Amino acid sequence: MPDTNPTDPVAEAFEAQRERLRAVAHRVLGSHADAEDVVQEAWLRLSRQDPTAIHNLAGWLTTVVGRISLDVLRSRRSHPEASYDDELPELMVTVDDTPSPEEDAVLADSVGVALLVVLDSLGPNERLAFVLHDLFGVPFDEIGRILGRSTAAAKMLASRARAKVRASERQTAGEQQRREVVRAFLAAARGGDFEGLLRVLDPEVRLAVDTPRGPVVTIGATEVATGAQLSARAAVRGREVLVGGRPGILSWREDGTPLSVLAFTVVEGRITVIDVVADPAALAAMNLPSPM
Repeated sequence: MPDTNPTDPVAEAFEAQRERLRAVAHRVLGSHADAEDVVQEAWLRLSRQDPTAIHNLAGWLTTVVGRISLDVLRSRRSHPEASYDDELPELMVTVDDTPSPEEDAVLADSVGVALLVVLDSLGPNERLAFVLHDLFGVPFDEIGRILGRSTAAAKMLASRARAKVRASERQTAGEQQRREVVRAFLAAARGGDFEGLLRVLDPEVRLAVDTPRGPVVTIGATEVATGAQLSARAAVRGREVLVGGRPGILSWREDGTPLSVLAFTVVEGRITVIDVVADPAALAAMNLPSPM
């Protein structure tokens, strides 16, 4: 929490903007802790400024929060293992048999989750442009200044991001295709087919693994494909499941204990996100189907 003086008009003005700034940072970054850090840094920068030189405090703060958030996103690309401090959401695992009407309803409900997940597949500039404009109504000229781009370039970034988000909304209609992509991923991983893995992985695919030491994130098809080949060797048995409505894989060790639960987000025939639960304690707490 910033050390603000409630009698200070600048502090009062900042406090009036705090919730909005936190919401912007959280939607851009997907992490409550990172959002708090960004807002704290924005306050520190404001406290070092001459308030009389700031004509539009809300706009100034939005610009600062946007630029700090952009720095965080870019840093994640360089150091993905330190990116996501929030825990993975609780996942419900069910056997993936022939879809029933009840399962179709679960899949429809999961679209909202997929929309949140797809933001993580966007590049830093795309994500910031989309969130600021489409979710918070920030004008493109202001977004361009934050990004160091022209207004036209900011519009193009948001348009590309919007197309990717809309593609995620169309996922429900392509459920069978998503299953086939996941099956191709599993077959390639088990067969050591590196090129086959690359064909089904988005170049910017994000792998988030929930371990006993916390989430570990890997970004990039080459890195994820390499890890998938190694992980497949440890699994003796596996079966298709639905994980919170998304296609997934549940695997076991030779002694019958669960090894991992994988949940896949597939956009336009490519895997964009893989969420993995590998923490034995987390697996033990889940109501998992029995081995085949």
